[in-house]
Amino acid sequence: MAVRRGDARPTPESHERRRTRIQGASPTCWCTGQDLAAMAVEPSPLKGLGLDDYEARVTGVVRRAARNGPVVLVGHSLGGVSVSRVGNAVPHLLHHICYVAAFCPSRSLPTADACTAAPENADAVSPVELTVGDPERLGVLRLNFRTGDRRALALLKEMICADYPDADFRRILAGMQTDEPVAAYAGRAVGRADSWGRIPRTYLRFGKDRTIATALQDRMVEEADTLTPGNRFRVHDYPEASHVGPLDPSSVADVLNTLAA
Repeated sequence: MAVRRGDARPTPESHERRRTRIQGASPTCWCTGQDLAAMAVEPSPLKGLGLDDYEARVTGVVRRAARNGPVVLVGHSLGGVSVSRVGNAVPHLLHHICYVAAFCPSRSLPTADACTAAPENADAVSPVELTVGDPERLGVLRLNFRTGDRRALALLKEMICADYPDADFRRILAGMQTDEPVAAYAGRAVGRADSWGRIPRTYLRFGKDRTIATALQDRMVEEADTLTPGNRFRVHDYPEASHVGPLDPSSVADVLNTLAA
């Protein structure tokens, strides 16, 4: 998982809030064409990584960012599980947390795996049929984002950004890494009312998401609000947005900027 943060050397004129973003599955990187036979058996350096590792990594980033002011922690997709874990670990360091079409596990759906298996996610598009190699042996879910297969590309586009022009879809695909640790999906990431539940929180709801179905997003928000009725999600609705968000991201950026105020 890639973690991005703002400028570590703020100037007196820079904004006093620090926004830390956690990307979800298949975060940005550059990859080249693959030998599929070799790709199916190539050991992954990510094998064995789990949510304890994710939490430790992101918590370290938050601690460093907090030296410069209050932190807004933003997670997209699978990045939501790290937001919840870090919210439990260091709520006093977080000014606000934000889930961008992201997993927000609950007592009834305690893991990302449980979320994806929920009936509310039945409309989601699964990439499992495109898996390269044996996930149990490799320890990762591996996808070939450099494929030239038209059927595979059509499925990936429907899952990620069906509303985007092909050129933009290809650009997004070219920047996605192949591996995501299996253990990250199986790790428990339930926010606790006495820690995570104290932090102001926002959910960006994407209405045409085929990776984390909108009905599942609604259920996760509802269950979180039931846990902490005095501190509910502030939901911003993007009814036409696919999983990666609106093609014009300015409206999302505007919301994120308000969280730092």
